Amino acid sequence: MPFERSERLRRLPPYLFAEIDRRKRELIKQGKDLVNLGVGDPDLPAFKLVRDALKAALDEPGVHSYPPDNGLPEFREAIARWYQRRAGAKVDPEREIRPVIGSKEGIGHLPLAVLNPGDVALIPDPGYPPYRSGTEFAGGVPYFLPLRRENGFLPDLDAIDPQVLKRAKILYVNYPNNPTGAVAPESFYRKVIDFARKHGLLVVHDAAYSEMWYDEKPPLFLQFDGAKEVGVEFHSLTKTYNMAGWRVGWVAGNPEVVSALGDLKTNLDSGVFSAIQKAAVVALEKGDEDQTALRKVYQRRRDLFVAGMRKAGWPVEPMKATFYVWTQVPKGTGSIEFCRRVLEEGHVVTTPGVGFGPSGEGFFRVSLTSSEERIQEAVGRLAKLAY
Repeated sequence: MPFERSERLRRLPPYLFAEIDRRKRELIKQGKDLVNLGVGDPDLPAFKLVRDALKAALDEPGVHSYPPDNGLPEFREAIARWYQRRAGAKVDPEREIRPVIGSKEGIGHLPLAVLNPGDVALIPDPGYPPYRSGTEFAGGVPYFLPLRRENGFLPDLDAIDPQVLKRAKILYVNYPNNPTGAVAPESFYRKVIDFARKHGLLVVHDAAYSEMWYDEKPPLFLQFDGAKEVGVEFHSLTKTYNMAGWRVGWVAGNPEVVSALGDLKTNLDSGVFSAIQKAAVVALEKGDEDQTALRKVYQRRRDLFVAGMRKAGWPVEPMKATFYVWTQVPKGTGSIEFCRRVLEEGHVVTTPGVGFGPSGEGFFRVSLTSSEERIQEAVGRLAKLAY
């Protein structure tokens, strides 16, 4: 018998673009050589010291049992030490930290713990799709904050409708930013904290790319006075330690919000596999040298792509952080139309900007998660397409 999807699921747009994914699979079946610069999925393995730590942990007594609801103490303590070392921020490992099954899971579930139906969430546009989907699933109302190039891809908080602010409960912030690669200055975080305090907002800072920087280390939300009063910060080991499939990250900050998400998760999942948490401790404590080397890999890839595209006449700018390049499509062309053309004619997979929200129209995103050789191949193919 037929079953209908729920209304909450039907309200959502396709996750990025199912049609392009479908066409990609068809071309692969036809034997076409595609260069995949679409999904932000690291192509390199997790660091050897982390892999070795996982192997060793698998033989430890009790590791295959359910983990503690609030995560292994040694993982939470390693996170607290990382904050102190990285930003001079003090975070209580008992009350202010909770492991999550990748930051995507935590971000997607948080609205269920803090929003009531009809509450508004202020969402960056373009932005990571789970900000919207998590809000919708909780019965909340998304309100998009345009990120404009002329404003450094920062939201204009002063332009938010006062009537919307009366219903708003969450303000999502994400820097270094996906998909634009923008980095926020310290002054922005201070303004966000003051703004949240004034309007009774919960700040949710997605810091998944905080260690993917090239020129200058970006600030963390929790390093600023008052941050824990008004918000939380999510981190992921996916990008910075090449641990995408491991699904491990954390939320830290306001203890009431951390506790609320923890209570929700207790009803929905059984936590992160203990062996992975043990390996994550090694990543945080001993992975700095490998992480520095990884940044250099992505910087070489970025510079190779940008230089090649500029030589071909494309107005591409180097990003200060993340492993993405965010640039404009040719005038008079929609982002979906452009990415479809690039796929069909150049056999290069890219992501249309509108998939990240209405203000992403006119842009496309390239993910530098392929080898230098493959990036060079992609540049050669793209250069043949007139800008």
